[in-house]
Amino acid sequence: MSVSWYYVEGSERVGPVVEDELKVLFAKGKLNAESYVWKKGLENWEKICDLSELDYLLHQEEEAIVAIVNKQSDKVPDVLKLPPIKEFSWVKYDLDAPIFLIKIGVDRGTSSTEYGPYSMNIIKKLFFDNRVGPKTYIFTPGMKDWIFLADIPKYSELFMGIPPVIDEEQRRLDQRKPFIARMLFHDNNNVYEGVCRDISIGGVQVLVSGMNVIVGETINMNVHPTNSDYCFVAAGKIVRVLDGNQGFSLRFENLSSEAHKSIDQYVETA
Repeated sequence: MSVSWYYVEGSERVGPVVEDELKVLFAKGKLNAESYVWKKGLENWEKICDLSELDYLLHQEEEAIVAIVNKQSDKVPDVLKLPPIKEFSWVKYDLDAPIFLIKIGVDRGTSSTEYGPYSMNIIKKLFFDNRVGPKTYIFTPGMKDWIFLADIPKYSELFMGIPPVIDEEQRRLDQRKPFIARMLFHDNNNVYEGVCRDISIGGVQVLVSGMNVIVGETINMNVHPTNSDYCFVAAGKIVRVLDGNQGFSLRFENLSSEAHKSIDQYVETA
């Protein structure tokens, strides 16, 4: 027998609906990780993100983000060579350039994960599809740290609304600095910049656009977080290329003791 669920829409209780309908509502953006639901056996209304049995809906959302990005891929340049690190300007930038990383999870009370690089136009699409929101983090090389979408200059112009006020306690939820990698590629003349995630002494995943790598190639990189406390130089072999050529996974080779120490310190304090 199908489980009957109820959910809150505005100030109204809606239901019962079967779980398949719940999945459809989530996929359409009418429900999200912060939506309250209830079924027989639960003592109180619970957020979707707090129910382990509905974790798969959050993965469904990640897949929806990828689908939206793929659908918009004709607007993304085939190759993007990122410039040397310099202060990013919100005054003038290409809305179709895939230069932004987003971080989802902190805004929903779950562990954070980075996605991208995406263009601002794609992020706007995700926003209006209720896949990201004002408390989603955004970053691009040249920024000092992650910021909320709500803090973007000209937020109202981009997202057609007044940004919400975010209190200091919420701003302190995630202080992890982004790890930036400057990578020398092929003939050591082309320099790319990306953001590292899931870093360990074994390897790292790098999110970067337009770096057309092949599994088995070796990359040399100078890696540092924005506060430059844990800089190190390393080389590694590419073991996987991410979907949509949005980055790659790399296994470190002959990691120095200094690099080993820097990674350990970063992981311990993050």
